[in-house]
Amino acid sequence: MTPRILVVDDDPHIREVICFALEKAGMTTEVASDGEAALRQFRKRPADMLVLDIGMPELDGLGVCRELRKLSDVPILFLSARDE
Repeated sequence: MTPRILVVDDDPHIREVICFALEKAGMTTEVASDGEAALRQFRKRPADMLVLDIGMPELDGLGVCRELRKLSDVPILFLSARDE
């Protein structure tokens, strides 16, 4: 079965690049542009893994992670543009 990866980032270019690489590796991708959309999508159809941006407006990646941990222990790979 092909793994489904939910890619969550507010930058469309970053989502595109990540999805391209994952799909080239044989995975199926879905995207969300913000934290609330990611939670809605995950509740409807849980993914096998998330690639999650930490620095999103509104509900950031850490907030999404906190909410997801109430539902699942799905693996999460964090993205960050922070330099600290």
